[in-house]
Formats: sequence, structure tokens, C-alpha cells
Amino acid sequence: MTEADWPAYYRRVAGRAVRSLVVRAAATTSPGFAVDLGCGDGTETAWLLEQGWQVLAVDREEEAIRRVTQRTGGRAAVQRADLADFRPPATDLVLACAALPFIPPARFDAAWARLRAAVRPGGILAVELFGDRDSWAMDPGMTFHRRADVEGLMTGAEILLLEEREVDGPSGRGPKHWHRFEVIART
Repeated sequence: MTEADWPAYYRRVAGRAVRSLVVRAAATTSPGFAVDLGCGDGTETAWLLEQGWQVLAVDREEEAIRRVTQRTGGRAAVQRADLADFRPPATDLVLACAALPFIPPARFDAAWARLRAAVRPGGILAVELFGDRDSWAMDPGMTFHRRADVEGLMTGAEILLLEEREVDGPSGRGPKHWHRFEVIART
């Protein structure tokens, strides 16, 4: 699989609306401290700040860190990190839009355990996970799930939303078939 051309991708999606996952997740709780994993162009980070959240925006791409810092005028804390190794601080909301699947399968469980442990009691997990029918599912460096796997990841949490979606559309690497699970859960 080819590497993504992030600057070109960010130019293509400039001006996009905030993802509905973050809007729905934020509606389930009061503003507090949020960690935006794979913050990308900063759309969700900026929206959370506007809603009164304090935000730590995390991404492994330098271009993402630059863009989110510029977009938020420095109001968001930022950290460049590989999500497979990231140790999040205690938080009220973990947001991960299309970021967690890029953690290699052999490292996913440990990374997931750290994310779950960081969410304060009553806090919210809002994540997108890729399904096994995604067109990238044959990539051995990425993690994909079946619905039962996703439900298992939420053991001990109250699932507020679990939607499975399949659609053809663009990506940072070109056109693809998306198979995603959107999950909002209260710990």
C-alpha cells in the first residue's frame, strides 16, 4: 500500500464539516478534557475547543501537528506520537476518528488497554474502527475487526452507539471501500 500524501489530502478536505461522531459523543457529557487521537487537520479539535473542552491533539504526522496548532491558534495542547506507543493522560473523552486501525495488530491490544484505562469513570470513548470488509483489510500492518470483536472491546462499558457502515469514497491514499464501526461508549 502506498503512503498517504497528507498535505494533498488536507487540501482536498479543507473546509469539511466536523464528523458527526464527535458531535454525538460530546452531546452525551459535559465539556471537560478530551484527547483527539489522529487529530489530522484539526477540525474536530477546533470544534471541541469551541464547545468549551480542553483538548490534547495527538498525531504522528508533523503536518497534522502544524495544521492543528495553526487552526486552533495554539489553544490546543499538541503532541506528536505514534498511537501504538502513546500513553494518554486521564481524560473525560477519547476521540479517535479513523486513527486506531493504523496501529499494527500485534500492538493493538496494549494500546487499547492504555486508552481504556485513561478514560475517567463516566467518561466517553468515541472511536471509529475498520471492519474486515474494508478494502485495506489485507494490509498486515493495520488492525481490522468484526462486529463481535468491537463488542468485545467495549466489555464493561455502556455502549451508547454502535453503527456499522459501508461506503465507497476517498481516502488519503485514493478511492477505497470503507467498512467502519462507529462506537460511543461510557466507561
